[in-house]
Amino acid sequence: MSLSRAIIGLALLGAAPALAQTPPPAGNLAEAVNPEAPRVLPLRERAKLEDRILAERLDTIVPRLMREQKVDMWVLVAREYVEDPVVMTMLDAENMHARRRTILVFFDPGAGKPVERLTVSRYGLAGLFEPAWNPEQQPDQWAALGALIAARDPKRIAINSSALSQFGDGLTLSQYEGLMAALSPGLRDRVVRTDALAVGWLETRTPAERDIYPGIVRLAHSIIAEAFSNRVITPGKTTADDVVWWMREKVSRLGLTVWFQPSVAIIRQGQKGMLEGDTVIRPGDMLWTDFGITYLDLNTDTQHLGYVLKPGERQAPRGLRDGMAAANRVQDALTASFRTGLTGNQLLATARARAIAAGLVPSIYSHPIGFHGHGAGSSIGYWDNQGPSPSGEHPVRPDTAWSIELNARSVVPEWGGQEVEFRLEEDAYFDGQSVSYLDGRQSAFHLIGAVPAPRRVRR
Repeated sequence: MSLSRAIIGLALLGAAPALAQTPPPAGNLAEAVNPEAPRVLPLRERAKLEDRILAERLDTIVPRLMREQKVDMWVLVAREYVEDPVVMTMLDAENMHARRRTILVFFDPGAGKPVERLTVSRYGLAGLFEPAWNPEQQPDQWAALGALIAARDPKRIAINSSALSQFGDGLTLSQYEGLMAALSPGLRDRVVRTDALAVGWLETRTPAERDIYPGIVRLAHSIIAEAFSNRVITPGKTTADDVVWWMREKVSRLGLTVWFQPSVAIIRQGQKGMLEGDTVIRPGDMLWTDFGITYLDLNTDTQHLGYVLKPGERQAPRGLRDGMAAANRVQDALTASFRTGLTGNQLLATARARAIAAGLVPSIYSHPIGFHGHGAGSSIGYWDNQGPSPSGEHPVRPDTAWSIELNARSVVPEWGGQEVEFRLEEDAYFDGQSVSYLDGRQSAFHLIGAVPAPRRVRR
């Protein structure tokens, strides 16, 4: 049975959130209004699922990457609390950190044989790696590693060392020196410094991860919808910081974590920039939040907008709604520009040209997402740099997840012609052909404030 089918089976048994298995909306479908939150798995069930997904990743992604890069050995070394970012994603659910020094070795013997997964460590890793060191027989861990490598005689030995990507730069200087001292001069010449394996491992999503990701994003969407509602906000009383800390408490009560401090700000008629902190939310305010959670080893990153109704209003002013629609159109320009093999810089230039030709005023600063909120892979612009950058030179690959993050500036006639920045961010998936939002995208404001009375029906 495939892992994806096994996850669906768990859902049918009530052990996993059923929404997590709902196929993601195609294209630019709007997200649900006031979405129901999926049930969060108990810790034991989470651990089982995380380990099964990890095993599938190790079985499929690592061999493919090593063969693509023509590398027959990959060595990762990490010390407790100074972990390589890749090693942290290869530890099973009951190992939160490297133990003393954890060494992982992948070796491809060729001839169609499976890639070996070995750990030269004192402690095992839930059967995901075969133990390859007996300290009672050889007390020197480095000597044990050297003997293991010499016995396999690899042609190219990859290590995680990169001047460009933090995700491929996890080998510290002292551990590099220990590794090199353990190798014979001939083997040292075969060591290759690269970030390709690390970035490829981190940016690639498996079918199982694709299946669960929509439910994780739905969970984040449900928290934002509740935060930007009358259940949390009382206009004239609630502050921006009150909403921030409500979100933090909500996530904590669910047994989850945020990967950055949530932001909530007020955009107000006649005020330049954003108002935050102890500023009280008032009718007529536009609200903005930036919010992300971590669940089942995956992250979300969402920016949504809300509006506080004035007495008698049923919706946000037309100028604000047009501003959000403009930001949606910038999203369309970006997602339509995705092509396998293009760099992030090329995507940025193409998307900006499309948006500007459509009369929009765009700013695009999108990024991969997955094991990390600002994930491994190519950057597509920065809020303070709308031109090419070194981090945008990585090619875009299939089976990757993205935060489509950007803004459009638009004039709001109802606010005296004030120019307003409409910031949106939604998580999406690129399958190599097209981009689809994992749980839809925002196209209408969250509405807060007085709810209009229902219209009377004459009899």
